[in-house]
Amino acid sequence: MSAIEMQETFLKKQNELRDKIITYDNYDKNSLRLVAGVDLAYWKKGDNEYAVCCIVVIDIDTHEVIEKKHFSGRIEVPYMPGFLAFRELPLILETAKLLENVPDIYIFDGNGYLHPRHMGIATHSSFYLNKPTIGIAKTYFRVDKKTDYTEPDNEAGSFTDIIIDGEVYGRALRTHKDVKPVFISIGNNISLDTACSLALKLTDKESHIPIPTRFADLETHIEREAATANVV
Repeated sequence: MSAIEMQETFLKKQNELRDKIITYDNYDKNSLRLVAGVDLAYWKKGDNEYAVCCIVVIDIDTHEVIEKKHFSGRIEVPYMPGFLAFRELPLILETAKLLENVPDIYIFDGNGYLHPRHMGIATHSSFYLNKPTIGIAKTYFRVDKKTDYTEPDNEAGSFTDIIIDGEVYGRALRTHKDVKPVFISIGNNISLDTACSLALKLTDKESHIPIPTRFADLETHIEREAATANVV
């Protein structure tokens, strides 16, 4: 399949899934206990590209780490802007299969609805994980190459909506005073208000990044170092 054919196939799939996104809280909030953070790290060896996916599951109330799993492998899909999920989803699903504790919500180090077709990795993955998902990015993704965000007030919990052509795509949220904001967007089956509330609930004094994705990010560095030693 040529790059153009691949892109056309991916675009068709994204447009099909986009119509199925649920932007409200479509789950039982009273049963919410386990939250998973998801992140990936890449490396190259020769002409091949590899990645490791790490998922860290924590207790939403105590912030205790319940479980950590990882899976690494070769990346089969070339990089194409706007289609990151097709590169990462296979490793994410393989890692999720290893979990002994099923998370109630997945949080991704990346975007969801904040995407040209509302199909960032957090949203795309939700249709295969069958759980509510949230995207929390450390850096701002300028969807239309021109729309910027307005800095939130310098107070914990302050936010500004990211609005493109009259539609709210996500929020810039300041989790602590005197820190850079993070960029929240829904993945699927959850509202933006709830996504922001959970981000604040899951952020401790150690960092402005919520615990699940922060821990997942730390694990990717550890596992990438271990994996690179075993790649042939």
